[in-house]
Amino acid sequence: MAPSRAVASVLLLGRRFTAPSVLLRNLQTPAPFRIPNRLMSSTGHQRVLVLGSGYVSEPVVEYLTRENDTHITLVSAVKSEAETLADKYQNTQAVILDVQQQQKDLEQLVKDNHLVISLLPYTLHPLVAEMCIRQKTNMVTASYKTPAMAQLHNSAVEAGITVMNEVGLDPGIDHFLAMECFDRVKTEGGKITSFVSWAGGLPAPECADNPLGYKFSWSPRGVLLNTLSQAKYLQDGQVVSIPAGGSLLESTRAMDLHPGFDLEGFPNRDSTIYSEPYGIQTAQTLLRGTLRYKGYSSACIGLQKVGLINTGNRPFLAPQAPTLTWRDMLCNLLDVTTDVSDEALKVAILDKVGGEEYRLQVMEKLGLLSSEPVDKQTTPLDTLSNYLAKKLAYGAGERDMVLLIHLIQIERSDGSRFEEKVSLLQYGDPQGYSAMAKTVGYPTAIASRMILNGAIQEKGMLVPFQKTVYQPILDRLKQENVQAQYSMEEL
Repeated sequence: MAPSRAVASVLLLGRRFTAPSVLLRNLQTPAPFRIPNRLMSSTGHQRVLVLGSGYVSEPVVEYLTRENDTHITLVSAVKSEAETLADKYQNTQAVILDVQQQQKDLEQLVKDNHLVISLLPYTLHPLVAEMCIRQKTNMVTASYKTPAMAQLHNSAVEAGITVMNEVGLDPGIDHFLAMECFDRVKTEGGKITSFVSWAGGLPAPECADNPLGYKFSWSPRGVLLNTLSQAKYLQDGQVVSIPAGGSLLESTRAMDLHPGFDLEGFPNRDSTIYSEPYGIQTAQTLLRGTLRYKGYSSACIGLQKVGLINTGNRPFLAPQAPTLTWRDMLCNLLDVTTDVSDEALKVAILDKVGGEEYRLQVMEKLGLLSSEPVDKQTTPLDTLSNYLAKKLAYGAGERDMVLLIHLIQIERSDGSRFEEKVSLLQYGDPQGYSAMAKTVGYPTAIASRMILNGAIQEKGMLVPFQKTVYQPILDRLKQENVQAQYSMEEL
């Protein structure tokens, strides 16, 4: 919730986490483009173009190909990944193509399909949407309807196409579950007085075995960069603003949300913008936040303070610069000589991180004081991200976890007050889909199927806030064993 709640990428873009589908590794030079033969011969079938072959793509392809009349063209710049996935499912073929470098070829594919599902980084969605508008092809994304996408609304309406956004996990399932409660309460004559939502994509507790209590299936850059974001939320009728640059994690609070989980949370982006689209202007508290295991925020504050989460270029991190170790890198960031004693270096780090021994210990356990050579990536943030992507990756047999919890305070027409708790806890399957892949991929696929079958006909840049959209998706998610739990407590 990808992230977001951070996105990583893909990353966690938007609120918390929106999983990316194209990894920035193992890219291969695309082969000369050819219009797939299948597109020439599949007249009468539903043709779907899926952009991206990464972690969330397989549930999308698997779900859509359950129906024999659906043909999938899977576009990716990662040849082995795309072809392996395409070979697993009927009526599916891979096209190796760089969507930015081969835009003319991509647009031909858009023209030849009935629906485009973009699982690319969100920054590429407007490019794809403009092609869909020109070719009058419907589109689905699991990402936020950004201002750049919203600007295309009138053009999409004029083209007569549906572009459905925010049908992943976060954004997506979080919206569905919230709107389901809001609409029910309003129908019964009540009102929403408070909405607090927490979500996190985390390793399962038994796999949270590193100093951050966090692991990555994609580039950590977005997750780390999100720790510097600004945030705004409504608390008891007052707007609370947190400036960008490092103050966000200082607002972290302990979370007693689920038995057995030692969690903490911090606000995410601007929660106040949801008052109107959610239709809960009566709410005096409105907050959407990110969940992490306890200790994550303090650890990241330490990384911030020593300069490791910094996007500025550093000469000593240039690819052609002399070889250096992680210890050398910290010395450079702290402006101390590299021949300083280990004890003196630790004193310098402690001074920088506010005297917090825990933050120093995290750096030691992550190997940031070691003599291991640094794979230089120009900036401290990119260098650290590249390192953590390998060091904190999921291992064989490990599983992830998604936890989404809404706390909704309600005042009924008779004046009685209650808090409804809506909880979604999903574990990944080491032999199957990760929790993130399943909870992003399936709702995306279900919304796509609804558009293909004519169940969604509204035109323009849409979000899934209507009951006619979110309720069928929730019902079908239950068939995939993705289902929330509900409880009510009188206040």
